[in-house]
Amino acid sequence: MMHWRSILRIIGLLVSLLSIFMLLPALVALIYRDGAGAIFVRSFFVALILGIALWFPNRNHRHELSTREGFFIVVLFWVVLGSIGAFPFIFDTHINLNLNTAFFESFSSLTTTGATTIVKLDHLPKALLFYRQLLQWLGGMGIIVLAVAILPLLGVGGMQLYRAEIPGPQKDSKMRPRIAETAKTLWSIYILLTTLCAICLWLAGMNVFDAVSHSFSTISMGGFSTHDDNLAYFNSPVINYIVTLFLILSGCNFALHFAALSGFSIKEYWRDQEFRIFIFILLILVAICTIVIYFYKPHRLSIDKIILQVVSISSTAGFSVDDINTWPSSLPIFLLCASFIGGCAGSTGGGLKVVRVLILFMQGSRELKRLIHPNAIYTLKLNNRVVSERIIEAIWGFFSAYTLVFLVSLFIIMATGIDATDSFYIVASSLNNLGVGLGSVSDNFASVSDIVKWVMVVDMLFGRLEIFTLLVLFTPTFWKS
Repeated sequence: MMHWRSILRIIGLLVSLLSIFMLLPALVALIYRDGAGAIFVRSFFVALILGIALWFPNRNHRHELSTREGFFIVVLFWVVLGSIGAFPFIFDTHINLNLNTAFFESFSSLTTTGATTIVKLDHLPKALLFYRQLLQWLGGMGIIVLAVAILPLLGVGGMQLYRAEIPGPQKDSKMRPRIAETAKTLWSIYILLTTLCAICLWLAGMNVFDAVSHSFSTISMGGFSTHDDNLAYFNSPVINYIVTLFLILSGCNFALHFAALSGFSIKEYWRDQEFRIFIFILLILVAICTIVIYFYKPHRLSIDKIILQVVSISSTAGFSVDDINTWPSSLPIFLLCASFIGGCAGSTGGGLKVVRVLILFMQGSRELKRLIHPNAIYTLKLNNRVVSERIIEAIWGFFSAYTLVFLVSLFIIMATGIDATDSFYIVASSLNNLGVGLGSVSDNFASVSDIVKWVMVVDMLFGRLEIFTLLVLFTPTFWKS
């Protein structure tokens, strides 16, 4: 049976932790005197009171978490987190968002999808702009992983929470003997990359505020910007190359960063088969797009913009340095399809993940060989290690579940009156945590109905929590004692 009071205790602790981060935008408002600090102070107290109300009556209820409870806590907290994250959008008077749109913005930020309904960013208070970037940064590595790292009170059952949230098919892998140490290592690398990215962007010409803000959305693969023109606002090849580099670093498995830093060797990256395939895919995409664009004479672009735009979309970051709707018509759809692959397992990118697509491809090749040699025994190897049949089955199951969620979402959105093509764009953008709009939503998602917004929110959660973590709650078996 579920230990409900233990679950509420942990949720209360996590909400209290989140409330502290509300004070950072308030500090930004104080520094820049933009008058938006009050909404974040108010949000802080509301979140803190809610967290204490959940924790205090249940503070003495501590039980070892089961795997089922770990999944439930992660899903419940992401729902609560997204709801609390909407408070500043609701309280703010500059953008005047209704309740549904405020929730949409919050969940889009936290899941690092980057879809937005907000316009005229250049005229908004810096505190509100910073808050959007901060939400993406917190959601990128996962606030559950942060909680496991810094709250000893969550040491019991920490592995269940970690496994339920961490992306990728190899959820049991640990960089450290203790799961709390693994979580600390992940966040240390995450903070290090963010700091390096901010410094590089500042040296390249961004002011401190923009450098920090864009480092948040770059390392988290969120794609939000503090300007309406996104990265095109800066019109800087150096900035474009810096963002591209850090997008690639954020798109690879963070365990590789740990291995490279531990051994002081960049060769660790190239030894990983998934990383090699990831780079190969990006190179092929860049080459194809460059050739097509340069043969399409009316629309020429500098190579830095092409590379950044290709890497940004295919890795599911969603930054914009040019309007891809003006590109040759085949390329936007081509890149949108590439986003289904996304980043590597254990990265902040979305999509199916490179390793899953790679294993599915190898499995398909194996079945072709078996047709020719039915009695032969073929094994699949990744990084010179045999991939177990259990992992292959899990990946096929994930792919089937992903397809099911995609089709159901597609039909629901089509039922609201949106044509099939635009519905496909919307579902792909939200389920892959991409956030890029094509077709009728090329500018932003303000025009879609509230029903579509909520379908997108659910898809964003499915994408961020790797389908199964959320889908398992809809099975009768999960709720049986």
